[in-house]
Amino acid sequence: MTQEEALSILKTGANVFLTGEPGSGKSHTIRAYADYLRSHGVESAITASTGIASTHINGLTIHSWSGIGIKTTLSEQDLDRISSSEYISKRVRKAKILIIDEISMLSPDTLSMVDAVCREVKQNSEAFGGLQVIFVGDFFQLPPIAKKNFNEYNQDIFEEVGKGIFAFESGAWKRANPVVCYLSEQHRQEDKVFLELLSAIRKNSFKDTHKKILDRRKISLDHISQNTPKLFSHNVDVDRVNDEMLEKIEGKSETFSMSSMGHDMLVSILKKGCLSPEKLSLKIGAAVMFTKNNLKEGYMNGTLGIVESFSAFTHNPIIKIRSGNLIEAESADWNVEDDGKVKARISQLPLRLAWAITVHKSQGMSLDEAVMDLSKVFEFGQGYVALSRVRTLSGLYLLGLNEKALMVHPDVFSQDILFKEASVEARSAFKNMPESELKIIQKNFLLSCGGTVEAIEHSSKSKKEKISTHSETLSLWKEGKTMKEIAKARKLKERTIFDHIEHLFDKKEISREEIMKLARPKLKKSLPQINKVFEKIGKEKLTPVFEKFEGEYSYDDLRIARMLFN
Repeated sequence: MTQEEALSILKTGANVFLTGEPGSGKSHTIRAYADYLRSHGVESAITASTGIASTHINGLTIHSWSGIGIKTTLSEQDLDRISSSEYISKRVRKAKILIIDEISMLSPDTLSMVDAVCREVKQNSEAFGGLQVIFVGDFFQLPPIAKKNFNEYNQDIFEEVGKGIFAFESGAWKRANPVVCYLSEQHRQEDKVFLELLSAIRKNSFKDTHKKILDRRKISLDHISQNTPKLFSHNVDVDRVNDEMLEKIEGKSETFSMSSMGHDMLVSILKKGCLSPEKLSLKIGAAVMFTKNNLKEGYMNGTLGIVESFSAFTHNPIIKIRSGNLIEAESADWNVEDDGKVKARISQLPLRLAWAITVHKSQGMSLDEAVMDLSKVFEFGQGYVALSRVRTLSGLYLLGLNEKALMVHPDVFSQDILFKEASVEARSAFKNMPESELKIIQKNFLLSCGGTVEAIEHSSKSKKEKISTHSETLSLWKEGKTMKEIAKARKLKERTIFDHIEHLFDKKEISREEIMKLARPKLKKSLPQINKVFEKIGKEKLTPVFEKFEGEYSYDDLRIARMLFN
């Protein structure tokens, strides 16, 4: 099934299990659906089974959203307490669509607890209280952590307690009866031989020919670049490698601390799930990995690079990525959003040391290359997750491999066959439906959610907000405050204030003389030389100019020079 076909099914309001191999576009499809809903005035509840996954989607963990927290059991008293909570009940009552990402890591009991909460709060006996529920994930990837004991209280609320380890074995899943949308496109791996090898693991048809291909990718640690990221199954190996490598680099270490705002519990969840550490120590020459997607700035979650220098103006690290481009890494935000509002936020550079990372934390990443030690793999799916992180076979380097790394859970293998068959049937059923009938179903679902049939235009509101915020900055600027002082007063980043200054300069509300005061002496002296480069290269993009001067002038220097260019 294509992403477009899956999106069309999602728009009907049907419960859906969106699955497919790594790189098939599950996350992209969900983002497209959430954007579609938002454009029609409907906010979806976007959640994930783990903290790491929730930071990727700017959502809550399903445990936090539903109010069950860290509970592994749910008594009648617990259920009554949660449903009586004004904060939780208001959130659940308002929800029309519930998305749960990384469903493979959610236990059947937890899913049943969420179902029980939704039914109780909404006073609706249908699955999940009548919400459209969308399960997203791939059961060939990391499974849930098995619970060691169960509580008899759960038996009072849902009868399937303790049966099975996967979410699809839950009674809540069966009651929801999701339409299976098995995505068949591939957007990560570009190597046909490698794709066939990964598919063989999924189909439990791994042969000696496949094993020989992997054996040819084995290499000793001495023969690989130190800056190629290494995947390990245990944290102790990751910490050891990263600490040792950073210590070997001579020179001063620059430390960047994470900032936060919002409820302590939500901030704690964000910190636990964020791939960037609370305290990030970097040196020139350190191997790093971007931990967030920002296509505008030229990087994605998993983009690798080396710390080239630190900006003299902002002190931000300048990262040279594999393509040779230089990127100034600016602080990024990870949010917990609920009903379109930010409830908690952490801010940190979207970087982490990249000499080593755990397989668990690599889930969801796409890497150009990686060294893997899979000799200590201890659970089904761990080896498959690691191998499927890289885009091509040529980017895979193996230090070791045990038998468990190539094994899939037998229950997942048999269930996957059923999922594929169900997806084929669903595709056929919706394809044979008249277009006019499909549109009516999609329209009625939007209306039932309180949305509008016509897309909402946000541009006029956004424009008014921008005008207002620019005016506030201008007022403080005219008082003689520095950008740093303005940023502090307005509780915004200096980078945002710099954007305002550029806008106000373009509107001729800030003079050239005022901008000239921002330029340091060296920049003023070099303006004619920089102007010549702007004339030759153009001033739309600063990276080519930055590279032309080999980092002699920071990006902020060049932004000032661009304003003074005539």
